[in-house]
Amino acid sequence: MLSGIKIVEIAGIGPGPFCAMHLADLGADVIAVEREAAPDAQSTMLNRGKRSVVADLKTPEGRELVLKLIEDADALIEGMRPGVMERLGLGPEECAARNPRLVYGRMTGWGQTGPLAQAAGHDNNYISLSGALYYNGTPAEPPQSAITLIGDVGGGALYLAVGILSGILKARATGQGTVVDASIVDGSAHMMQLILASRQKGLVTGARGENMHDSAHFFATYRCADGHFVTLGSLEPQFYALLMEKLGLRDDARFSGKQWDRARWGEMHAHFTELFASRTRDEWRALLEGTDVCFGPVLSPVEAAQHPHNVARDIYFERDGLLQTRPAPRFDGQAVMPRPLPGRGEHTEAVKAALEGAAGSAGVWRA
Repeated sequence: MLSGIKIVEIAGIGPGPFCAMHLADLGADVIAVEREAAPDAQSTMLNRGKRSVVADLKTPEGRELVLKLIEDADALIEGMRPGVMERLGLGPEECAARNPRLVYGRMTGWGQTGPLAQAAGHDNNYISLSGALYYNGTPAEPPQSAITLIGDVGGGALYLAVGILSGILKARATGQGTVVDASIVDGSAHMMQLILASRQKGLVTGARGENMHDSAHFFATYRCADGHFVTLGSLEPQFYALLMEKLGLRDDARFSGKQWDRARWGEMHAHFTELFASRTRDEWRALLEGTDVCFGPVLSPVEAAQHPHNVARDIYFERDGLLQTRPAPRFDGQAVMPRPLPGRGEHTEAVKAALEGAAGSAGVWRA
């Protein structure tokens, strides 16, 4: 889908490399500019599908390599603290002077501006400040973050990808590049819009432990007899009615017609806790999976790779002993096999030779 798009990535950690991998998964030619490393250094799994070159950006040679690479690039991705790229002589102004059409993608936690812009932080810090962490978990326990998913990937990498692709569309229409200021605080806050809409409907009240997802018996996670977990999401009345039927509670006065009796949610949740603890996860799967109850077992990544639905959709695969996931979304119903991981600096000489042999061109990807 992105064949013909060239991205130069100043390699870092977390959301920037994930964004670049995502674009590579979709067919973009991504050149990751990495630091020198020990000869036996392993390439990160987030480098899959990219070309890898090594350079010291603090040297004139390293700086000039990046400037040559971006001359015919559609976008650059960097994840430094604000001001670092400028001090290296690779800021937006310097790059725009070489390529006015360049989309300059900046990935940070706090953003390029604001009181915290220069502070260190991680995924959980950013989503705690944005409000995205608040509703995770029950009031009896501290909020727990789904590590990297809400912040680094959801609020960071995917928003940067949308920003870069939007900028490329604009550049192709106008000839003018743009600077994308993608911050995890901004992105994870924007993701809150659906929750804010749920507040409008009364499903989320504003306090932890008083909402459908953290106190209702029909929208919860339960421990099973074998220590595994299952999830319920029987929100709509027809799905709730089916749940009552499957659990043998259709005629039970404690539950019949009382789905939204919030005063009794605690009592009903306690009953469900005992009920689901009476059978194993597989026994609950046999009864509820595939029905309109809205049910799902909580699986580890290894277990998820073996689930029949995921196998049928070919979501997971293993290459060189590493469990990985296929690119998403799919186009025309096809599951795509991503290109392999490069070795650290594997393409350095080839890319430099291409730059020297054809002014401004670093060649194209060859699988």
